[in-house]
Amino acid sequence: MKRTLVFITIFAIALCIFLCNPVYANSNNAKSGEIISNETKGQLVSLTNKELQSIKDYQEAYGSDTYGVVAYILDKIRVYIIPFTFLGLAISGIYQYITGMRNLEKRDKGFNGMIAIITVFVICQVLPLIFAIVVKGWRG
Repeated sequence: MKRTLVFITIFAIALCIFLCNPVYANSNNAKSGEIISNETKGQLVSLTNKELQSIKDYQEAYGSDTYGVVAYILDKIRVYIIPFTFLGLAISGIYQYITGMRNLEKRDKGFNGMIAIITVFVICQVLPLIFAIVVKGWRG
């Protein structure tokens, strides 16, 4: 049984290696000497300008370049932590409720993972508020 499984695995890996097509870093626009189209350049510039304006708004609101950049980063962390929290809770739930039915160590691992993920989520959601209170309230 083990030999068959090893043979099938080696055969699948060899099949993947031989059937893969190489992808080169050539562009369809390489003949004209243009790698990125003008439309894409315009979109990138507008995104960059929007983010720079957002950072400038934070810097004006907090009265310092350093505090403004920190507030901007904390706000981005606050927004982007939400999907990672759901993903982490799903993985921890699988450990606790599905694989943990047979193995108590995995059940405890899932529960501890849930507690850690929720703690990090709460810290990331509250930290921008605490930063704003400390910087704007106590600094003056």
